Amino acid sequence: SENSLESLVSIGNICRSPIAEAVFRKLVTDEKLEHKWRTDSAAVSDWNVGRFPDSRALGCLRHHGIETAHKARQITKEDFQTFDHILCMDESNLRDLNRQSNQVKDCKAKIELLGTYDPQKQLIIEDPYYGNEKDFETVYEQCLRCCKAFLEKYH
Repeated sequence: SENSLESLVSIGNICRSPIAEAVFRKLVTDEKLEHKWRTDSAAVSDWNVGRFPDSRALGCLRHHGIETAHKARQITKEDFQTFDHILCMDESNLRDLNRQSNQVKDCKAKIELLGTYDPQKQLIIEDPYYGNEKDFETVYEQCLRCCKAFLEKYH
């Protein structure tokens, strides 16, 4: 569609999805495609609503020259109706999103794992919350590969 929309979702919206959102937004900006994409991220749960991303996620992004002002929010019924793509990080996200989308009568979003776009076939992007800086770096690399491939497919 002329105005492609994308949403990036993960469970708490403070680690993986803000990284994916920021990475995708930078790719889109670098390609001068901002006018074609609306990018956001949201949580399946309401645990962290209003919180800034994990400081390690912010540090990882900053290390790669990327800033984000994202604050965690919970996914809404409207998200399912307005976004073309809802990309998530793992199977539990996928189950929750599919269950929620079944309650929305005119869901137009295609819901899938972001990892399905990974050229290295790493399907699941593991939550780095209980890990260390290296785990956040792994998430960043996965998100970068997947977002690049996703953008190439839909650009």
